[in-house]
Amino acid sequence: MTALDARTDRTTVLRFPAGFRWGTATAAYQIEGAAAEDGRTPSIWDTFSRTPGKVRNGDTGDIAADHYHRVDEDVALMGRLGVTDYRFSVAWPRVQPTGRGPAVRKGLDFYRRLADRLLDAGIRPVVTLYHWDLPQELEDAGGWPERETAYRFAEYAGIMADALGDRVATWTTLNEPWCAAFLGYGNGVHAPGRTSDVAALRAAHHLNLAHGLGARALRGALPGAAEVSLTLNLHAVRAGSGSAGDVDAARRIDAVGNRLFLDPVFHGRLPEDLVRDTAAVTDWAFVRDGDLAAVAAPIDSLGINYYAPSVVAAGSSESPSPWAGAERHVRFEPVPGPRTAMDWPVDADGLHGLLVRLRDELPGVPLVITENGAAYDDYTDPSGRVKDPERVAYLRAHLTAVHRALADGADVRGYFLWSLLDNFEWAYGYSKRFGIVHVDFASQRRTLKDSARWYAEVIARGGLADGPVRDGR
Repeated sequence: MTALDARTDRTTVLRFPAGFRWGTATAAYQIEGAAAEDGRTPSIWDTFSRTPGKVRNGDTGDIAADHYHRVDEDVALMGRLGVTDYRFSVAWPRVQPTGRGPAVRKGLDFYRRLADRLLDAGIRPVVTLYHWDLPQELEDAGGWPERETAYRFAEYAGIMADALGDRVATWTTLNEPWCAAFLGYGNGVHAPGRTSDVAALRAAHHLNLAHGLGARALRGALPGAAEVSLTLNLHAVRAGSGSAGDVDAARRIDAVGNRLFLDPVFHGRLPEDLVRDTAAVTDWAFVRDGDLAAVAAPIDSLGINYYAPSVVAAGSSESPSPWAGAERHVRFEPVPGPRTAMDWPVDADGLHGLLVRLRDELPGVPLVITENGAAYDDYTDPSGRVKDPERVAYLRAHLTAVHRALADGADVRGYFLWSLLDNFEWAYGYSKRFGIVHVDFASQRRTLKDSARWYAEVIARGGLADGPVRDGR
C-alpha cells in the first residue's frame, strides 16, 4: 500500500487528473524549533514573539514542533500518508544569519538532509524561500520597505539554488507577500509589528521586486527543467450588494489585496486605480525605472493559498488597517454559515471563483493550491484518537470545488493541504491547530488525526469517494 490504511473498495465519483500533485505544506518558523542552534540567528518572528502582548500566551517558535530534530519521523509520516509532494520553507537566518554574505554549512546541510529523506521516500521536495522569517539584521537596516532587502533576497535565492538545485525541482520565491507587507508593516499584527501605510506599500513593491530578482537568480543557477513559482493569498472578495458604494469597496480591496501583486508579476504594471486610491499616502516614487520589468520575470506556475472569502461594503475599517488606501471606504461584513476555530467562514465557492477568475485572466498559467485547510479545537480522546469531522468536511468541500474548477477549464496541477503538523500559528501561538497530525507540544508526540487517514485514502484513490470515511479511515 502507498497510503495509510488505504481502502479501494468504494466508488470514486470525483477523480483528479493523472499526475495531479497531492501534497502537504509547512513553514520553517512554525515547526522547526532549534531557534539558536547551528548558527541560526534571530528572525523578525523571534523578536516579535518576545515582545510583550504580540503573541498569545507569550508563545515563541523556539521549539515549535521540533521538526529540526525529528525530520526522519516527520518524513516517515508523510510516507505513510502517501503524499507525492511536500512544500516546506527555508529559514533564511538559518542559512544566511545576517542576510548577507556566505551561508552557514550546517544550515544548508539540514535542508539537504531533509530533501534527501524526501527523495528516498519517493516524495518531491518543494522549496519556499521566504515564509516571513526575515533575518532581524535586515529589519534593523530597514526591512522590506527598503529596496536593498530585495537585492539581499536575490543573493540568498542564488545560495539556495546552488545548495539544493541538484535535489529540488520546484521552487517558490515568496509565500503570501500581502501578509508580509500589510500585516507586518500596515496594521502590525505580524512581525515586525510596524504600523504605516506607506511602509506597507513600499514593502509590497520591494517584495514584488525580490520575487522578480529572486526568480532571475534561480534561473541562473538551476537546471533548465526546474520550476519557479510564486504563492499569493488572493482575496476572494465580494460586494455586499450591487450598490455603487459596495461595488467600489470590493474594487478597492481587490486592488490592494490582489492586483497589486498580479498586475506587476504578470503584466509588468501597477494597478492605476490603486495608485489613485493611495495618492494621499505615497507618490510611488520608490518604484524605479526597470523595476516592473524585473518583477515580471516569467514563472512556471502560480500558487494559490485560500482559506475563506470576504464580503465588503461601503464604510470604514478599524485603524490601523492593513488596507492602505481603502480603510476609510470599506467595511467588512459577516459571512453567513459555519466557521472554523479561527472564526473564518467556511465557503468553498470562494476557491472555485478564484480559480475560474485566474483561468480567464491568466490563460496558460498553471495553478497550484499551495495552502488550504482549517483550524479546529482538536484533542486526543481517551482511546488515543483525534476525531476531526469538521476538518474532513472542510477539506472535502474544497477539494470538490477544485474538481469543479478543473471541469470548468482551470489548469490546476496540485493541492497542498495546510498543514502537516499542528504548529506555532503566528500571533495565535499554539492556541490554533491546523495540522492533520496532532502534536502534543509537551512530549512532541505525533498522532494522526482522522483527517490524515481520510486524506491518505483520497490520495490512494486519486479522488474523492462517495460517502464518509468509516472510522476515520
